[in-house]
Amino acid sequence: MATTIRDVAARAGVGTTTVTRVLTGEGSVSAASRQRVLEAVEALGYRPNIFARGLSGNRSFLICLLIPEVIPGYVAEFQLGAIERCRAAGYHLVAQPYDSREPHYAEAVREAIGALRPDGFIITPPISDDLGVLGVLEAAGTPYVRLSPGLELELGNSISIDELDAARQMTELLIEAGHRRIGFIRAHPDHVAAGGRFDGYRRALTEHDLPYDEGLVRQGNFEFSGGEACGASLLTQAERPTAIFASNDDTALGVMAAAYRLGLRVPQDLSLVGFDDSDVARHAWPLLTTVRQPIRQMAAMAAEFLIARDQTGTARCKVQFEIVQRGTVTGNVPKSPALGMGDIALAGRD
Repeated sequence: MATTIRDVAARAGVGTTTVTRVLTGEGSVSAASRQRVLEAVEALGYRPNIFARGLSGNRSFLICLLIPEVIPGYVAEFQLGAIERCRAAGYHLVAQPYDSREPHYAEAVREAIGALRPDGFIITPPISDDLGVLGVLEAAGTPYVRLSPGLELELGNSISIDELDAARQMTELLIEAGHRRIGFIRAHPDHVAAGGRFDGYRRALTEHDLPYDEGLVRQGNFEFSGGEACGASLLTQAERPTAIFASNDDTALGVMAAAYRLGLRVPQDLSLVGFDDSDVARHAWPLLTTVRQPIRQMAAMAAEFLIARDQTGTARCKVQFEIVQRGTVTGNVPKSPALGMGDIALAGRD
């Protein structure tokens, strides 16, 4: 027998009117009652008829998630976190890929507003800094939450971490382990807020009286292939770094692949750190030392804001990051000779 709204009310210890208010977002409900209802909905697996609810009010019970066409690991986790929160509240999440090369993407967002009538948008980077998209949402009066924006911070609601301080602390970890030649692979240039990771790297060097060496920096693209190319470039120069800080985990794994092809071991010959703590960081070997963003928590917060329809003010939430130390950093700092051509040729053999 299907679970009914009365079953939810009985389990939560509230009336059916309270359950209806929580599910529709209409009317006043205490935070404690809301939490009990949502827990009962999840425990009983209650799934109200989304289409009937949409006809009875001014909600569609849809949230639209704008994601990059190439999905880094952290975006996949963010999507899962948003789905979990939406499902608990009887909402559906619609993911719409974004191609930064498409000049009419803002128009596609306008069409999505008209066709889907979503109750709001969750916007991941770099879309969270697309001023054309933000302009469309502002003009339509559609609620939205931006993840890790770097431009026009006064627009909309946002959730982020302190990227600069996270990178500063991670670089400091490498310095305290004894490293002095620390390479850095920069974030994709479209990800504005992630540029703070490079600023944090430089700040840590300054605070520890270490010179900044442009020859130790490469431009990445947030992808495995970019990390592989940048890693090979850094590790075959005249005096290679003893540690590399990659701006995300996918990039770090590319560096790891390049190192192994060159006959270098991680962490014995090269310490390596990443950023995000996406699934790949926990599946690599050795396990990757990285900065953990509470990605699922951030996703749940973004979805909750839109579900609760709290539009009384603009919220700019900063959440805590964590430095996660695993197996890719050593304090036994190796010397950093250049790899000879013989080493490169040998490492490239099957």
